[in-house]
Amino acid sequence: MCLGIPALVKERAGDIGKVDFGGTAREVNLSLVDADVGDYVIVHAGFAIQVLEEKDALETLALFREVYGEGLLLSAVGPGLEGEPARRSADRAGQRKKGDGHA
Repeated sequence: MCLGIPALVKERAGDIGKVDFGGTAREVNLSLVDADVGDYVIVHAGFAIQVLEEKDALETLALFREVYGEGLLLSAVGPGLEGEPARRSADRAGQRKKGDGHA
């Protein structure tokens, strides 16, 4: 399963933007969306893939926190937006192993 996370666009320079995932900032590629500073976008694999209404973005972030706790966003948007911390912790728990057939 892939997960797109809402983020607030804080800066934009061409196709690259700095976004905020509720306290965690990362650079993402904005070339696929028409987003300006102050817009919320869904980010997946380092790319903003959709612009969201603020109400919807805040509601989604609140639901993520309710279900997964505060640590979810930090794990999900790890270095380079690849989710490495989440993947490593899952490997340690024996839930996913390289080459085990999971997508």
